[in-house]
Amino acid sequence: MFGKRSNAATDTIPRPPVAAPPPAAAQQAARGESPPRVEPAAMATPSTMKPPAPAPQPVKAQPRVTVDQRSEDYYQIKTLIFSALIDTIDLAQLAQLDPDSAREEIRDIVNEIISIKAVVMSIAEQEHLLQDICNDVLGYGPLEPLLARDDIADIMVNGAGRVFIEVGGKVQLTSIRFRDNAQLMNICQRIVSQVGRRVDESSPICDARLADGSRVNVIAPPLSLDGPTLTIRKFRKDKLTLDDLVKFGSISPAGARVLGVIGRCRCNILISGGTGSGKTTLLNCMTAYIDAEERIITCEDAAELQLQQPHVVRLETRPANLEGQGMITMRDLVKNCLRMRPERIIVGEVRGPEAFDLLQAMNTGHDGSMGTLHANSPREAMSRLESMITMGGYQLPMKTIREMIVGSIDVIIQAERMRDGSRRITKVTEVVGTEGDVVITQDLMVYEISGEDETGRLKGKHMGTGIVRPSFWERARYYNLERELADALDQLQA
Repeated sequence: MFGKRSNAATDTIPRPPVAAPPPAAAQQAARGESPPRVEPAAMATPSTMKPPAPAPQPVKAQPRVTVDQRSEDYYQIKTLIFSALIDTIDLAQLAQLDPDSAREEIRDIVNEIISIKAVVMSIAEQEHLLQDICNDVLGYGPLEPLLARDDIADIMVNGAGRVFIEVGGKVQLTSIRFRDNAQLMNICQRIVSQVGRRVDESSPICDARLADGSRVNVIAPPLSLDGPTLTIRKFRKDKLTLDDLVKFGSISPAGARVLGVIGRCRCNILISGGTGSGKTTLLNCMTAYIDAEERIITCEDAAELQLQQPHVVRLETRPANLEGQGMITMRDLVKNCLRMRPERIIVGEVRGPEAFDLLQAMNTGHDGSMGTLHANSPREAMSRLESMITMGGYQLPMKTIREMIVGSIDVIIQAERMRDGSRRITKVTEVVGTEGDVVITQDLMVYEISGEDETGRLKGKHMGTGIVRPSFWERARYYNLERELADALDQLQA
Protein backbone atom coordinates (compact mmCIF):
# COMPACT_ATOMS: atom_id res chain seq x y z
CA MET A 1 0.00 0.00 0.00
CA PHE A 2 3.03 2.23 0.57
CA GLY A 3 6.02 1.92 -1.76
CA LYS A 4 6.94 -1.74 -2.14
CA ARG A 5 3.85 -3.87 -1.52
CA SER A 6 4.21 -6.98 0.57
CA ASN A 7 2.98 -10.36 -0.59
CA ALA A 8 0.55 -10.68 2.28
CA ALA A 9 -2.94 -11.56 1.14
CA THR A 10 -5.34 -8.66 1.18
CA ASP A 11 -8.55 -10.69 0.95
CA THR A 12 -11.13 -9.49 3.41
CA ILE A 13 -11.93 -13.04 4.59
CA PRO A 14 -8.97 -15.47 4.79
CA ARG A 15 -9.41 -18.55 2.63
CA PRO A 16 -7.75 -21.98 2.78
CA PRO A 17 -4.32 -21.91 1.07
CA VAL A 18 -4.80 -22.16 -2.70
CA ALA A 19 -2.95 -20.87 -5.71
CA ALA A 20 -3.21 -17.12 -6.25
CA PRO A 21 -6.02 -16.22 -8.67
CA PRO A 22 -5.04 -14.81 -12.07
CA PRO A 23 -5.42 -11.05 -12.67
CA ALA A 24 -8.67 -11.55 -14.60
CA ALA A 25 -10.21 -13.39 -11.67
CA ALA A 26 -9.13 -10.65 -9.30
CA GLN A 27 -10.79 -8.06 -11.57
CA GLN A 28 -13.97 -10.15 -11.61
CA ALA A 29 -13.93 -10.33 -7.80
CA ALA A 30 -13.55 -6.55 -7.61
CA ARG A 31 -16.62 -6.15 -9.84
CA GLY A 32 -18.62 -8.47 -7.54
CA GLU A 33 -18.54 -11.41 -10.02
CA SER A 34 -17.67 -14.96 -9.00
CA PRO A 35 -14.12 -15.82 -10.16
CA PRO A 36 -13.47 -19.20 -11.77
CA ARG A 37 -12.32 -21.92 -9.40
CA VAL A 38 -8.55 -22.39 -9.41
CA GLU A 39 -7.33 -25.76 -8.16
CA PRO A 40 -4.14 -25.99 -6.10
CA ALA A 41 -1.16 -27.47 -7.90
CA ALA A 42 -1.12 -30.42 -5.51
CA MET A 43 -4.61 -31.40 -6.67
CA ALA A 44 -3.76 -31.44 -10.40
CA THR A 45 -4.12 -34.98 -11.83
CA PRO A 46 -4.00 -36.40 -15.34
CA SER A 47 -7.35 -36.69 -17.02
CA THR A 48 -6.98 -40.47 -17.16
CA MET A 49 -6.62 -40.77 -13.42
CA LYS A 50 -9.51 -40.62 -11.01
CA PRO A 51 -9.09 -37.43 -8.94
CA PRO A 52 -9.04 -37.76 -5.18
CA ALA A 53 -12.24 -36.99 -3.32
CA PRO A 54 -12.50 -33.24 -2.70
CA ALA A 55 -12.52 -31.90 0.81
CA PRO A 56 -16.01 -31.26 2.23
CA GLN A 57 -17.28 -27.85 1.12
CA PRO A 58 -19.94 -25.66 2.70
CA VAL A 59 -23.41 -26.28 1.35
CA LYS A 60 -23.91 -22.63 0.45
CA ALA A 61 -21.16 -20.13 -0.37
CA GLN A 62 -21.09 -17.22 2.03
CA PRO A 63 -21.03 -13.65 0.73
CA ARG A 64 -17.70 -11.89 0.92
CA VAL A 65 -17.62 -9.01 3.35
CA THR A 66 -15.22 -6.18 2.60
CA VAL A 67 -13.89 -5.07 5.95
CA ASP A 68 -10.19 -4.33 5.66
CA GLN A 69 -7.61 -4.33 2.89
CA ARG A 70 -4.46 -3.21 4.69
CA SER A 71 -1.06 -4.65 3.75
CA GLU A 72 1.76 -5.60 6.08
CA ASP A 73 3.60 -2.39 5.13
CA TYR A 74 0.60 -0.37 6.29
CA TYR A 75 0.71 -1.82 9.81
CA GLN A 76 4.48 -1.32 10.07
CA ILE A 77 4.21 2.36 9.08
CA LYS A 78 1.18 2.85 11.34
CA THR A 79 3.14 1.44 14.31
CA LEU A 80 6.07 3.74 13.55
CA ILE A 81 3.92 6.88 13.31
CA PHE A 82 1.75 5.94 16.30
CA SER A 83 4.83 5.51 18.51
CA ALA A 84 6.14 8.91 17.38
CA LEU A 85 2.72 10.45 18.10
CA ILE A 86 2.62 9.10 21.66
CA ASP A 87 6.10 10.52 22.29
CA THR A 88 5.05 13.91 20.92
CA ILE A 89 1.50 14.55 22.11
CA ASP A 90 0.49 15.78 25.57
CA LEU A 91 -2.32 13.39 26.56
CA ALA A 92 -3.32 15.52 29.57
CA GLN A 93 -4.00 18.56 27.37
CA LEU A 94 -5.66 16.37 24.72
CA ALA A 95 -8.13 15.08 27.30
CA GLN A 96 -9.35 18.64 27.92
CA LEU A 97 -10.41 19.12 24.28
CA ASP A 98 -13.76 18.17 22.80
CA PRO A 99 -13.68 15.15 20.43
CA ASP A 100 -13.68 17.19 17.20
CA SER A 101 -10.87 19.48 18.35
CA ALA A 102 -8.88 16.50 19.61
CA ARG A 103 -9.17 14.79 16.23
CA GLU A 104 -7.98 17.90 14.42
CA GLU A 105 -5.03 18.20 16.79
CA ILE A 106 -4.05 14.58 16.21
CA ARG A 107 -4.39 14.95 12.43
CA ASP A 108 -2.10 17.99 12.43
CA ILE A 109 0.57 16.21 14.45
CA VAL A 110 0.37 13.03 12.36
CA ASN A 111 0.70 15.03 9.13
CA GLU A 112 3.81 16.68 10.55
CA ILE A 113 5.28 13.30 11.55
CA ILE A 114 4.63 11.92 8.06
CA SER A 115 6.53 14.85 6.59
CA ILE A 116 9.45 14.45 8.99
CA LYS A 117 9.68 10.68 8.44
CA ALA A 118 9.41 11.21 4.65
CA VAL A 119 6.77 8.50 4.32
CA VAL A 120 5.59 8.13 0.73
CA MET A 121 1.87 7.47 0.38
CA SER A 122 -1.11 8.59 -1.63
CA ILE A 123 -3.72 11.03 -0.32
CA ALA A 124 -6.23 8.19 0.13
CA GLU A 125 -3.72 6.08 2.04
CA GLN A 126 -2.80 9.02 4.25
CA GLU A 127 -6.50 9.64 5.01
CA HIS A 128 -6.94 5.97 6.02
CA LEU A 129 -3.92 6.24 8.30
CA LEU A 130 -5.17 9.45 9.92
CA GLN A 131 -8.58 7.92 10.56
CA ASP A 132 -7.11 4.75 12.07
CA ILE A 133 -4.77 6.61 14.41
CA CYS A 134 -7.57 8.92 15.58
CA ASN A 135 -9.67 5.83 16.32
CA ASP A 136 -6.77 4.29 18.25
CA VAL A 137 -6.28 7.36 20.44
CA LEU A 138 -9.87 8.54 20.92
CA GLY A 139 -12.13 5.62 20.00
CA TYR A 140 -12.13 1.85 19.88
CA GLY A 141 -9.36 1.43 17.32
CA PRO A 142 -9.92 -1.22 14.62
CA LEU A 143 -13.42 -1.88 16.00
CA GLU A 144 -14.73 1.54 14.89
CA PRO A 145 -15.67 0.54 11.30
CA LEU A 146 -17.40 -2.60 12.60
CA LEU A 147 -19.34 -0.69 15.25
CA ALA A 148 -20.51 1.77 12.58
CA ARG A 149 -22.18 -0.97 10.52
CA ASP A 150 -25.83 -1.75 11.27
CA ASP A 151 -25.82 -5.15 9.55
CA ILE A 152 -23.42 -6.71 12.07
CA ALA A 153 -25.07 -8.47 15.01
CA ASP A 154 -22.00 -9.71 16.89
CA ILE A 155 -18.29 -8.85 16.98
CA MET A 156 -16.02 -11.57 18.39
CA VAL A 157 -12.34 -10.78 18.97
CA ASN A 158 -10.18 -13.83 19.72
CA GLY A 159 -6.88 -12.16 20.51
CA ALA A 160 -5.16 -9.45 18.51
CA GLY A 161 -5.07 -11.28 15.18
CA ARG A 162 -8.52 -12.86 14.72
CA VAL A 163 -11.79 -10.91 14.56
CA PHE A 164 -15.08 -12.58 13.62
CA ILE A 165 -18.44 -10.97 12.88
CA GLU A 166 -21.98 -12.27 12.49
CA VAL A 167 -23.85 -10.99 9.44
CA GLY A 168 -27.22 -12.39 8.43
CA GLY A 169 -27.01 -15.09 11.07
CA LYS A 170 -23.67 -16.42 9.75
CA VAL A 171 -20.26 -16.05 11.40
CA GLN A 172 -17.46 -14.79 9.14
CA LEU A 173 -13.75 -14.18 9.69
CA THR A 174 -12.50 -10.69 8.86
CA SER A 175 -8.99 -9.41 8.25
CA ILE A 176 -9.35 -6.71 10.91
CA ARG A 177 -6.55 -7.02 13.44
CA PHE A 178 -5.01 -5.16 16.35
CA ARG A 179 -1.43 -4.00 16.63
CA ASP A 180 -0.84 -6.44 19.50
CA ASN A 181 -2.57 -7.83 22.57
CA ALA A 182 -1.57 -4.74 24.54
CA GLN A 183 -3.60 -2.51 22.21
CA LEU A 184 -6.57 -4.88 22.45
CA MET A 185 -6.36 -4.91 26.24
CA ASN A 186 -6.16 -1.12 26.30
CA ILE A 187 -9.37 -0.87 24.25
CA CYS A 188 -11.10 -3.40 26.51
CA GLN A 189 -10.17 -1.34 29.56
CA ARG A 190 -11.38 1.83 27.82
CA ILE A 191 -14.78 0.23 27.17
CA VAL A 192 -15.38 -1.15 30.66
CA SER A 193 -14.07 1.95 32.47
CA GLN A 194 -16.85 4.02 30.91
CA VAL A 195 -19.43 2.14 33.01
CA GLY A 196 -17.33 1.98 36.18
CA ARG A 197 -16.04 -1.55 35.65
CA ARG A 198 -12.49 -2.85 35.43
CA VAL A 199 -10.70 -5.74 33.77
CA ASP A 200 -7.18 -6.81 34.68
CA GLU A 201 -5.29 -9.81 36.02
CA SER A 202 -7.00 -9.62 39.39
CA SER A 203 -10.46 -9.31 37.78
CA PRO A 204 -10.17 -10.95 34.34
CA ILE A 205 -13.92 -11.33 33.59
CA CYS A 206 -16.16 -8.33 33.03
CA ASP A 207 -19.60 -7.52 31.60
CA ALA A 208 -20.11 -3.98 30.36
CA ARG A 209 -21.94 -1.99 27.69
CA LEU A 210 -21.27 0.62 25.05
CA ALA A 211 -22.94 4.02 24.88
CA ASP A 212 -25.53 2.69 22.40
CA GLY A 213 -26.53 -0.15 24.75
CA SER A 214 -24.52 -2.88 23.02
CA ARG A 215 -23.57 -5.68 25.40
CA VAL A 216 -19.84 -6.29 26.00
CA ASN A 217 -18.06 -9.23 27.59
CA VAL A 218 -14.31 -9.30 28.21
CA ILE A 219 -12.21 -12.20 29.46
CA ALA A 220 -8.51 -11.47 29.79
CA PRO A 221 -5.32 -13.45 30.48
CA PRO A 222 -4.49 -15.57 32.39
CA LEU A 223 -7.96 -17.07 31.87
CA SER A 224 -7.87 -16.42 28.11
CA LEU A 225 -4.75 -18.17 26.87
CA ASP A 226 -4.42 -16.55 23.43
CA GLY A 227 -4.82 -12.95 24.54
CA PRO A 228 -7.84 -10.87 25.58
CA THR A 229 -11.17 -12.08 24.20
CA LEU A 230 -13.82 -9.45 23.51
CA THR A 231 -17.43 -10.18 22.54
CA ILE A 232 -19.84 -7.40 21.57
CA ARG A 233 -23.55 -8.07 21.03
CA LYS A 234 -24.70 -5.12 18.97
CA PHE A 235 -28.20 -3.65 18.94
CA ARG A 236 -29.74 -1.64 16.17
CA LYS A 237 -29.75 2.13 16.59
CA ASP A 238 -33.42 2.26 15.57
CA LYS A 239 -35.67 0.41 17.98
CA LEU A 240 -37.43 -2.55 16.40
CA THR A 241 -41.17 -3.13 16.73
CA LEU A 242 -43.39 -6.14 16.17
CA ASP A 243 -44.18 -4.73 12.73
CA ASP A 244 -40.47 -4.98 11.90
CA LEU A 245 -40.43 -8.60 13.10
CA VAL A 246 -43.35 -9.26 10.75
CA LYS A 247 -41.34 -7.83 7.84
CA PHE A 248 -38.37 -10.03 8.77
CA GLY A 249 -40.64 -13.11 8.87
CA SER A 250 -40.03 -13.73 12.59
CA ILE A 251 -43.76 -13.68 13.29
CA SER A 252 -46.92 -13.58 11.20
CA PRO A 253 -49.22 -10.51 11.20
CA ALA A 254 -51.87 -12.41 13.12
CA GLY A 255 -49.28 -13.68 15.60
CA ALA A 256 -48.05 -10.12 16.12
CA ARG A 257 -51.62 -9.04 16.92
CA VAL A 258 -51.88 -11.80 19.54
CA LEU A 259 -48.61 -10.67 21.13
CA GLY A 260 -49.84 -7.08 21.10
CA VAL A 261 -52.98 -8.08 23.03
CA ILE A 262 -50.86 -10.08 25.48
CA GLY A 263 -48.68 -7.02 26.10
CA ARG A 264 -51.55 -4.55 26.48
CA CYS A 265 -53.68 -6.67 28.84
CA ARG A 266 -50.79 -6.90 31.34
CA CYS A 267 -50.06 -10.61 31.17
CA ASN A 268 -46.94 -11.75 33.00
CA ILE A 269 -44.57 -12.79 30.22
CA LEU A 270 -41.50 -15.01 30.16
CA ILE A 271 -39.42 -14.97 26.94
CA SER A 272 -37.45 -18.17 26.49
CA GLY A 273 -34.77 -19.05 23.96
CA GLY A 274 -31.19 -19.99 23.31
CA THR A 275 -28.17 -17.72 22.99
CA GLY A 276 -28.57 -15.29 20.09
CA SER A 277 -32.20 -16.22 19.48
CA GLY A 278 -33.45 -12.63 19.81
CA LYS A 279 -34.87 -12.69 23.34
CA THR A 280 -33.78 -9.16 24.24
CA THR A 281 -35.00 -7.79 20.90
CA LEU A 282 -38.39 -9.41 21.45
CA LEU A 283 -38.51 -8.09 25.02
CA ASN A 284 -37.90 -4.59 23.68
CA CYS A 285 -40.75 -5.06 21.20
CA MET A 286 -43.14 -6.25 23.91
CA THR A 287 -42.39 -3.25 26.13
CA ALA A 288 -43.76 -0.97 23.39
CA TYR A 289 -47.27 -1.95 24.56
CA ILE A 290 -46.76 -0.59 28.07
CA ASP A 291 -48.76 2.56 28.77
CA ALA A 292 -46.79 5.79 29.07
CA GLU A 293 -48.35 6.48 32.50
CA GLU A 294 -46.94 3.30 34.09
CA ARG A 295 -43.86 3.28 36.31
CA ILE A 296 -41.38 0.70 34.97
CA ILE A 297 -38.27 -0.56 36.75
CA THR A 298 -35.69 -2.59 34.82
CA CYS A 299 -33.05 -4.83 36.43
CA GLU A 300 -30.11 -5.93 34.27
CA ASP A 301 -26.53 -7.15 34.51
CA ALA A 302 -25.55 -4.72 31.75
CA ALA A 303 -28.21 -2.14 30.88
CA GLU A 304 -29.24 -2.78 27.27
CA LEU A 305 -33.02 -2.42 27.17
CA GLN A 306 -34.26 0.56 25.16
CA LEU A 307 -37.61 1.48 26.66
CA GLN A 308 -39.28 4.58 25.22
CA GLN A 309 -41.71 5.32 28.04
CA PRO A 310 -41.11 8.48 30.09
CA HIS A 311 -41.29 6.88 33.56
CA VAL A 312 -38.50 4.28 33.54
CA VAL A 313 -35.99 3.54 36.32
CA ARG A 314 -32.96 1.55 35.16
CA LEU A 315 -31.04 -0.57 37.66
CA GLU A 316 -27.78 -2.42 37.01
CA THR A 317 -25.81 -4.98 39.01
CA ARG A 318 -22.32 -4.23 40.31
CA PRO A 319 -19.34 -6.57 40.76
CA ALA A 320 -17.20 -6.70 43.87
CA ASN A 321 -14.32 -4.27 44.33
CA LEU A 322 -10.64 -5.18 44.77
CA GLU A 323 -11.28 -6.15 48.40
CA GLY A 324 -14.15 -8.42 47.38
CA GLN A 325 -16.76 -6.10 48.85
CA GLY A 326 -19.65 -4.10 47.45
CA MET A 327 -21.18 -6.67 45.09
CA ILE A 328 -24.82 -5.97 44.17
CA THR A 329 -26.54 -9.01 42.66
CA MET A 330 -29.63 -9.27 40.48
CA ARG A 331 -31.53 -10.59 43.46
CA ASP A 332 -30.61 -7.49 45.46
CA LEU A 333 -31.99 -5.31 42.65
CA VAL A 334 -35.26 -7.25 42.32
CA LYS A 335 -35.84 -7.20 46.07
CA ASN A 336 -35.10 -3.48 46.26
CA CYS A 337 -37.29 -2.50 43.30
CA LEU A 338 -40.29 -3.96 45.16
CA ARG A 339 -39.87 -1.02 47.57
CA MET A 340 -39.83 1.52 44.74
CA ARG A 341 -43.55 1.36 43.89
CA PRO A 342 -43.16 -0.33 40.50
CA GLU A 343 -46.12 -1.04 38.27
CA ARG A 344 -44.10 -3.29 35.97
CA ILE A 345 -40.79 -5.02 36.65
CA ILE A 346 -38.60 -5.95 33.69
CA VAL A 347 -35.71 -8.35 34.35
CA GLY A 348 -33.19 -8.48 31.52
CA GLU A 349 -32.24 -12.09 32.20
CA VAL A 350 -33.33 -14.46 34.96
CA ARG A 351 -30.43 -16.76 35.77
CA GLY A 352 -30.36 -17.38 39.52
CA PRO A 353 -32.22 -17.14 42.84
CA GLU A 354 -33.78 -13.84 41.77
CA ALA A 355 -36.36 -16.03 39.98
CA PHE A 356 -38.11 -16.55 43.33
CA ASP A 357 -38.35 -12.80 44.00
CA LEU A 358 -39.57 -12.11 40.46
CA LEU A 359 -42.32 -14.72 40.76
CA GLN A 360 -43.31 -13.24 44.11
CA ALA A 361 -43.55 -9.81 42.50
CA MET A 362 -45.65 -11.12 39.62
CA ASN A 363 -47.98 -12.76 42.10
CA THR A 364 -48.44 -9.72 44.34
CA GLY A 365 -49.95 -7.05 42.13
CA HIS A 366 -47.20 -6.26 39.62
CA ASP A 367 -49.10 -7.51 36.59
CA GLY A 368 -47.43 -7.18 33.21
CA SER A 369 -43.93 -7.93 34.47
CA MET A 370 -41.53 -9.54 31.99
CA GLY A 371 -38.23 -11.37 31.91
CA THR A 372 -36.06 -13.59 29.72
CA LEU A 373 -34.22 -16.84 30.40
CA HIS A 374 -32.25 -19.45 28.49
CA ALA A 375 -34.26 -22.55 27.60
CA ASN A 376 -35.01 -24.58 24.48
CA SER A 377 -38.76 -24.91 25.01
CA PRO A 378 -41.53 -23.52 27.26
CA ARG A 379 -41.54 -26.76 29.26
CA GLU A 380 -37.77 -26.49 29.82
CA ALA A 381 -38.25 -22.85 30.83
CA MET A 382 -40.47 -23.89 33.73
CA SER A 383 -38.00 -26.60 34.74
CA ARG A 384 -35.23 -23.98 34.79
CA LEU A 385 -37.37 -21.73 36.98
CA GLU A 386 -37.77 -24.60 39.44
CA SER A 387 -33.99 -25.19 39.43
CA MET A 388 -33.19 -21.51 39.96
CA ILE A 389 -35.60 -21.26 42.90
CA THR A 390 -33.96 -24.24 44.59
CA MET A 391 -30.55 -22.58 43.97
CA GLY A 392 -31.63 -19.90 46.45
CA GLY A 393 -31.73 -22.47 49.24
CA TYR A 394 -35.51 -22.50 49.61
CA GLN A 395 -36.63 -25.81 51.10
CA LEU A 396 -40.04 -25.77 49.42
CA PRO A 397 -41.98 -28.80 48.16
CA MET A 398 -41.88 -29.09 44.37
CA LYS A 399 -45.68 -28.85 44.26
CA THR A 400 -45.54 -25.49 46.02
CA ILE A 401 -42.93 -24.18 43.60
CA ARG A 402 -44.99 -25.26 40.60
CA GLU A 403 -48.13 -23.70 42.01
CA MET A 404 -46.16 -20.46 42.42
CA ILE A 405 -45.05 -20.63 38.77
CA VAL A 406 -48.61 -21.25 37.58
CA GLY A 407 -49.92 -18.37 39.69
CA SER A 408 -47.27 -15.99 38.37
CA ILE A 409 -46.54 -16.75 34.70
CA ASP A 410 -49.31 -16.26 32.16
CA VAL A 411 -47.53 -16.65 28.81
CA ILE A 412 -44.19 -18.09 27.67
CA ILE A 413 -42.92 -16.94 24.27
CA GLN A 414 -40.28 -19.17 22.69
CA ALA A 415 -37.69 -17.59 20.37
CA GLU A 416 -35.30 -19.66 18.30
CA ARG A 417 -32.39 -19.11 15.97
CA MET A 418 -32.93 -21.45 13.03
CA ARG A 419 -30.21 -23.37 11.20
CA ASP A 420 -30.28 -20.89 8.29
CA GLY A 421 -29.41 -18.03 10.67
CA SER A 422 -32.92 -16.55 10.78
CA ARG A 423 -34.73 -15.90 14.05
CA ARG A 424 -38.30 -17.02 14.57
CA ILE A 425 -40.88 -16.96 17.33
CA THR A 426 -41.64 -20.67 17.35
CA LYS A 427 -44.24 -20.95 20.12
CA VAL A 428 -46.61 -18.85 22.16
CA THR A 429 -47.63 -20.98 25.13
CA GLU A 430 -49.92 -20.12 28.02
CA VAL A 431 -49.64 -21.64 31.48
CA VAL A 432 -53.08 -22.99 32.37
CA GLY A 433 -52.80 -24.64 35.79
CA THR A 434 -51.75 -27.83 37.54
CA GLU A 435 -53.05 -31.37 37.78
CA GLY A 436 -51.43 -32.88 40.83
CA ASP A 437 -47.73 -32.10 40.53
CA VAL A 438 -47.84 -31.53 36.76
CA VAL A 439 -48.02 -28.03 35.22
CA ILE A 440 -50.55 -27.87 32.38
CA THR A 441 -49.73 -25.68 29.36
CA GLN A 442 -51.33 -25.17 25.97
CA ASP A 443 -49.87 -23.74 22.77
CA LEU A 444 -51.72 -20.84 21.16
CA MET A 445 -49.41 -20.67 18.15
CA VAL A 446 -46.58 -22.78 16.72
CA TYR A 447 -44.19 -22.33 13.80
CA GLU A 448 -44.27 -25.24 11.35
CA ILE A 449 -41.38 -25.68 8.89
CA SER A 450 -42.47 -26.74 5.41
CA GLY A 451 -39.06 -26.91 3.67
CA GLU A 452 -36.44 -24.57 2.29
CA ASP A 453 -36.04 -22.46 -0.83
CA GLU A 454 -33.27 -22.55 -3.44
CA THR A 455 -31.02 -20.31 -1.32
CA GLY A 456 -31.25 -22.56 1.74
CA ARG A 457 -33.63 -20.32 3.67
CA LEU A 458 -36.23 -22.20 5.69
CA LYS A 459 -39.87 -21.85 4.72
CA GLY A 460 -42.66 -22.21 7.21
CA LYS A 461 -45.84 -20.76 8.64
CA HIS A 462 -47.13 -19.66 12.02
CA MET A 463 -50.22 -21.71 12.75
CA GLY A 464 -52.88 -21.53 15.42
CA THR A 465 -53.63 -24.65 17.45
CA GLY A 466 -57.41 -24.25 17.52
CA ILE A 467 -57.63 -22.51 20.91
CA VAL A 468 -60.36 -19.87 20.63
CA ARG A 469 -60.68 -18.84 24.29
CA PRO A 470 -57.28 -18.80 26.00
CA SER A 471 -57.04 -18.73 29.76
CA PHE A 472 -56.30 -14.96 29.77
CA TRP A 473 -59.56 -14.26 27.90
CA GLU A 474 -61.16 -12.63 30.93
CA ARG A 475 -58.12 -10.42 31.37
CA ALA A 476 -58.45 -9.35 27.71
CA ARG A 477 -62.15 -8.66 28.30
CA TYR A 478 -61.25 -6.48 31.30
CA TYR A 479 -59.16 -4.30 28.97
CA ASN A 480 -61.78 -4.39 26.15
CA LEU A 481 -59.44 -6.41 23.93
CA GLU A 482 -61.42 -9.65 23.62
CA ARG A 483 -62.71 -8.83 20.12
CA GLU A 484 -59.22 -8.09 18.79
CA LEU A 485 -57.91 -11.27 20.43
CA ALA A 486 -60.67 -13.34 18.86
CA ASP A 487 -60.03 -11.85 15.40
CA ALA A 488 -56.27 -12.51 15.67
CA LEU A 489 -56.82 -16.13 16.76
CA ASP A 490 -59.24 -16.64 13.88
CA GLN A 491 -56.64 -15.35 11.41
CA LEU A 492 -54.09 -17.84 12.79
CA GLN A 493 -56.45 -20.67 11.88
CA ALA A 494 -56.76 -19.50 8.25
